[in-house]
Amino acid sequence: MYEFIEGSIEHINPAYVIVNNNGIGYHILISINTYEKIKTLKQFRILIHQAIKEDSNFLYGFAEPLERDLFRLLILVNGVGTNTARMILSGQSIPGIVSAISNGNLNMLKSVKGVGPKTAQRIIIELQDKVVRLTSTEGHEYMGNATGKAFEEALSALLALGFPRVPAEKVLSKIHDHNEVHTVEDIIKQALKLL
Repeated sequence: MYEFIEGSIEHINPAYVIVNNNGIGYHILISINTYEKIKTLKQFRILIHQAIKEDSNFLYGFAEPLERDLFRLLILVNGVGTNTARMILSGQSIPGIVSAISNGNLNMLKSVKGVGPKTAQRIIIELQDKVVRLTSTEGHEYMGNATGKAFEEALSALLALGFPRVPAEKVLSKIHDHNEVHTVEDIIKQALKLL
């Protein structure tokens, strides 16, 4: 399983990027949103979702965590495959997609090629609450803080221990609000008391 790949762009177009990482070229499928963010970069890090099926193995790349999280939610919906999810992410800005799902904007979702009325309805029903939690300030406010790296590492550790993402993020947000701890160990210890 890949978390991210770091390297230089060997070739890029709106559908995929080839990343040269120590002489190995990774063919990574991307959305137009990611393309717009990375197209002028020389060295960069791209977040990865690996999709393995019996007859294929594809890497999907994302410029930001929120886009990858949204992609992973979309492919959980019955009738939404990886290509359809990528089309949805390419059709609008990430905030626009989140807004469409959380506000039940059926027309916006139906306007994406490959998404019919039933699929659009399923996306809204199944993901409405999840996208609100995904983008809530509680879950993401600590990421931009100066100590954000320590909180990201603490979140990774809690997820590895088996705690669900949303409760873990809420607890980390509470700890962050007190501004008392700075080391990863301290953050994890406090989080374990609250979870």
